[in-house]
Amino acid sequence: MNAEPQVHIDKRQARLAFSRAAPCYDEAAALQREIAQRMLDRLAYIRHQPAVVLDVGAGTGEATLSLTRHYKKARTIALDFALPMLYQVRKRGGWLRRPRCLCGDAEQLPLADQSVDMIFSNATLQWCNDLQGAFREFLRVLRPNGMLLFSTFGPDTLKELRTSWSAVDGDSHISPFPDMHHVGDAMARAGLVEPVVDVDRMRLTYDDVPSLMRDLKSLGAHNVTTGRPRGLTGKGRFRAMLGAYEAFRVEGKLPASYEVVYGHAWAPRQWQVDGVTMIPVDQMGRP
Repeated sequence: MNAEPQVHIDKRQARLAFSRAAPCYDEAAALQREIAQRMLDRLAYIRHQPAVVLDVGAGTGEATLSLTRHYKKARTIALDFALPMLYQVRKRGGWLRRPRCLCGDAEQLPLADQSVDMIFSNATLQWCNDLQGAFREFLRVLRPNGMLLFSTFGPDTLKELRTSWSAVDGDSHISPFPDMHHVGDAMARAGLVEPVVDVDRMRLTYDDVPSLMRDLKSLGAHNVTTGRPRGLTGKGRFRAMLGAYEAFRVEGKLPASYEVVYGHAWAPRQWQVDGVTMIPVDQMGRP
């Protein structure tokens, strides 16, 4: 099996990009909304009644509000590493069901151990540098038998754009994404149990590449890898990339492919503290 791709995200630049994108994020987030809805639809088939729900990478909070409506008795927390995104959550929430907001990084959750019953995370983990470490952090804050449900992007995401740039130069223009097997392995190595992953393939179409790039900019999905080109892309190279992308045009439209990886796992029913196995009282006597 190939080694997991090493993703090196400049977190400071990623935070700045999402902060700038917050006011216009919803205008370009049709794909993210569709993925979130597919995740929310899965909750109808999962028997779990959390008291505390954490939405990691909440963005402007559309999924957070849906979680609040789905789990009416739960306390819902929206977490994002870009503070302006959380301002949008507060605007969306209204006064009656306004979710709590917390600014923090998925890889360093500002929460106590075993303080959350469910983690929901839509299209966020691709911005983490240590996927297994992020899963360990999720496990740290999950209570025994807590649930994790997430989506992220796989290696075929934006493959047309990646291929077109690679025909022009060898620079890093798009973040690498781990495949579903690496994601599943990272969950298992982190200590999560009953991990399940599956893949969905989606495609958006555009009249031209600049329209795609404007959408990515509106989403804050800039190239923020540490190996990105630091200067301006020359007009010649940019035109060459546009020409290479034309090879993908079908029926007058340019496709932008997305490989969506869904994951689902649980925190163990029991855990160890200083070598002593701890079992929740409500699990005593159960198989």
